[in-house]
Amino acid sequence: MRFRVTAVAFLAILVAAVVLTANRPGRIAAATVEPVKSVAAPVTINPRPNIVMVLMDDFSLNLLQTMRSAETMRRDGATYDAAFVVDSLCCVSRSSLMTGQYPHQTGVLTNNANLPNPYGPIGGFQAFDAYGNPDRSVNVRLQQSGYTTGFIGKYLNAYEPRNGSLPELMPGWDEFDVLFGSAYDQWGFTQSHVEDGRLTQVEHPIPPVTASVAEKDHAYAGTVTGDLALDFLRRHRADGRPFYLEVAPYGPHSRTNPDTPWPNEPLFPPAQRDRPGVHSPGGNCGRVTCFDLDLDDLVGHGDDQTDNAPVRADGTPAPAWKPQETSLSDNSAVVDLGNRARMVQSIDRMVEQILAEVDDNTYVVLTSDNGFHLGQHDLERGKGAPYDSDAHVPLLVVGPGVAPGVRGQVVNNIDLAATFEELAGLEPAGWRSGTSFAASLDDARAPGNRFAFFEHTYAPSLGDDPDRAYAGGTIDIIPSYVAIRSRDALLVRLDLDPGWESTDYAWEFYDYRDAPFERTNTFADPAKSHEVRRLKRRLERFVDCRAKQDETVSRSCRALTR
Repeated sequence: MRFRVTAVAFLAILVAAVVLTANRPGRIAAATVEPVKSVAAPVTINPRPNIVMVLMDDFSLNLLQTMRSAETMRRDGATYDAAFVVDSLCCVSRSSLMTGQYPHQTGVLTNNANLPNPYGPIGGFQAFDAYGNPDRSVNVRLQQSGYTTGFIGKYLNAYEPRNGSLPELMPGWDEFDVLFGSAYDQWGFTQSHVEDGRLTQVEHPIPPVTASVAEKDHAYAGTVTGDLALDFLRRHRADGRPFYLEVAPYGPHSRTNPDTPWPNEPLFPPAQRDRPGVHSPGGNCGRVTCFDLDLDDLVGHGDDQTDNAPVRADGTPAPAWKPQETSLSDNSAVVDLGNRARMVQSIDRMVEQILAEVDDNTYVVLTSDNGFHLGQHDLERGKGAPYDSDAHVPLLVVGPGVAPGVRGQVVNNIDLAATFEELAGLEPAGWRSGTSFAASLDDARAPGNRFAFFEHTYAPSLGDDPDRAYAGGTIDIIPSYVAIRSRDALLVRLDLDPGWESTDYAWEFYDYRDAPFERTNTFADPAKSHEVRRLKRRLERFVDCRAKQDETVSRSCRALTR
């Protein structure tokens, strides 16, 4: 536990425990039913810490060098440089982060429901809702234990107004300022807001083309997200109750609408003030010069993929699933990288403001839902692969008692829910597969996980998948896989059969002590056989762990990451 439990705090925790055993939160109607009631907090200042998580969208590690706020957090807090996501796909990753569960538990396997099919919704908000995930999300338990909870920004794919009606208000949120999917384009979007227990809609129109840089940036989704976050913090900073706030900017995700607000909009649209020619010739890329960002920042770019082909369990070749070369030109990759770096600067300013606004009893967490590749692995723009470019994400934490320095353990984003619960003085829910890393915040030498597991399910990109238009079709060619990742190695079991009723397994193994990217598949290399066998046995045990939804996860299954 990260703080001393006073008599007041202990009483609050006991009250929370009674509430949690007596009630499961119900669903809230969008327009008529009162919101889920929070447990009354003590009149005195609650010693439990506040928690703020900034969850970026498609943020690749090569952009971290541009952020001044990240450098501050590195200096003052904990750096988890072996942090990964359970699946490098937006909706799957976010669902698992909120619930602390693997995709096979949440039932959220891809970005969209992909209906009709014989299985029911397999992804997007439809699957998240259908399989009870809103009630298992960490914010529900925090709210019931006395936390004020707030959400700002991107929620889940397909959580959208339909036929003129707003979606339901999700349980466990006192404030729910969702920027709907129109915010991918950064200008001209709608937002939800809770008033008197009802979800209402706020319009953010596109400024005219003649508007000034300042007027356009005032309406920029990144700016609106930051303004909402600061407003929440200022209103709740000293109200006597702890708070949990998730801030989820859309940057640096690409726009999704070909009808741009103004002519010649880039695919990755930065705020106007950060664009080339506004304040500097190359634009604003934060701590680095935009002209210095090039292909060297795309680790592994240009690597010959002929020696990356998967192999069978006996070492014989299996069919290659990747194209022979990417159609994304080198110049386009560098242009995209620069604009993504410029997009990040609005997030960087927001994080700096958040750090300046919070008090000493607040944890601030900076991470991403997944990484992003730009031509690496002979793939186009996108994510979904098990490789370092896609699955490796930043994780920086500052807050009360956090000891500065790099942590040696492996963290999966499903570990965040259990960590937040422990910081709040709660026992992590039994259905969470993730494990808390709270002990390592004030003790860099505290033992932690050595492995992370990945799950990815093949499904063609259908409907309104926001990654469909500009990803070059890569989501449609990445096969299903399960994988195990340590600090130094990645073992992937691919299923090359696109059907759901049969399998065709093949393997890839990469040792990052040989190269900092996936240079050569060495699964069949005799020199790697001991490590391959060791990881393969653990991965096979993981595949046998199939707890569902609110079933308690066995101690032996949870311990597989140790």
